[in-house]
Amino acid sequence: MADSDLVHVVDDDVDVRKSLGFLLATADFAVRLYESATAFLATATGHLDGCVITDVRMPGIDGIEFLRQLRAGGHAIPVIVMTGHADVALAVQAMKEGAADFIEKPFDDEMLIGAIRSALANRNQANAAHPQSVDIRARLLALSDRERQVLDGLVSGLPNKTIAYDLGISPRTVEIHRANVMSKMGASSLSHLVRMALIVESRP
Repeated sequence: MADSDLVHVVDDDVDVRKSLGFLLATADFAVRLYESATAFLATATGHLDGCVITDVRMPGIDGIEFLRQLRAGGHAIPVIVMTGHADVALAVQAMKEGAADFIEKPFDDEMLIGAIRSALANRNQANAAHPQSVDIRARLLALSDRERQVLDGLVSGLPNKTIAYDLGISPRTVEIHRANVMSKMGASSLSHLVRMALIVESRP
């Protein structure tokens, strides 16, 4: 097993750690389990191989602070953040802090494994021009002004009701615009949509 296939699972829930450990081991990843970000950071000396998957909400050092401390320590290891449906704003913040991806729970096993493989494959290309950025910009241009406003709200981590209030429209209308945005952007999930928006936002 190559070091590059190593996945560090950081979660305070022992059942989550065990189930993820089992899932990833059956997918031929080498797995290391940690009960907290503090426990992981205590072992984070020198070069870190593989990738990290962590919950955004944890006691002590949460997922956001965990990311900041990794980056402050000079570690470029890709981090995938798991988030509950109500924590999308935190997940968006995590991506702006440098997370490779976020996945909403409950998630499909194959989606998680795919996200891990993608993070491992792209970990050495973080500073390269993103190959999709031109295509994403073209899709953004196809959005109406109102659809772009809804997208901006989603990327800010706002719930539909807040976006509706801010724009003076009904939550149902926001849902319709959101569905149109997802379709026009070719996004398979909210995290995919946010990731595309952040790609072009970070590439002037």
